[in-house]
Amino acid sequence: MSIFTHEMIVSFNELETALYNYISQNSEKAAYMRIRELADETHVSTATILRFCRKAGCEGFSEFKIKLKMSLEEKKKTVIKSPQHSITEFFERTLHSDLEYKMQEAATLVSAADSIIFIGTGSSGILAEYGARYFSAIGKFSLYIKDPHFPIHTKFRDNSVTIVLSVSGENPFTVTQINQLKKEGSKIISITNNKLSTIAKISNMNISYYVTEEWYQDSNVTTQVPVIYILEAIARKISRE
Repeated sequence: MSIFTHEMIVSFNELETALYNYISQNSEKAAYMRIRELADETHVSTATILRFCRKAGCEGFSEFKIKLKMSLEEKKKTVIKSPQHSITEFFERTLHSDLEYKMQEAATLVSAADSIIFIGTGSSGILAEYGARYFSAIGKFSLYIKDPHFPIHTKFRDNSVTIVLSVSGENPFTVTQINQLKKEGSKIISITNNKLSTIAKISNMNISYYVTEEWYQDSNVTTQVPVIYILEAIARKISRE
């Protein structure tokens, strides 16, 4: 994971931003440079570097280099499990959970709705679009909404169900969409990896699948196979009602 947060980056002035860009592009080299070498290389003063380090949450340049080296080592150690491991983990848990009951409950809720709205961002957004196409294919009018400010006609909001996809259940963009759709009267079904997440808690009902969350460097690469299974299982239950 990066040692720089969004809050840190937006606090940098012009010189500090130039320093940040250099370190980001030359992290292996910067981790072993002396402060004077870095100052000469980036054409800034040592005082600027020390101020930069403090904004990055370090007391000095030595502590900053230690954190940078640890971050580089963490990236080297990243190992992604085989897909069979994550998928087996999910299906073993379904045998000892109330997943089947939850999916049937969701299918009943969706069956009674006139329209289905899918939302999600990133890879969850791609699956939300897939879900909208899949549900439409079995006869339920469905649409995928990416923009929280996208105008939705009253006839689509009335008696609607929103299906929310989010691995972490904490995406602020998606939370904003949910709040807006709830105000407009849509019932919320969330599919998340954790039932204790913010999105799960503010939903009318939640289906959680609990697989080990995996990261490769700064990217969330948690398997999405459980989400596809849940979406297709709900849709097939609807088609039989």
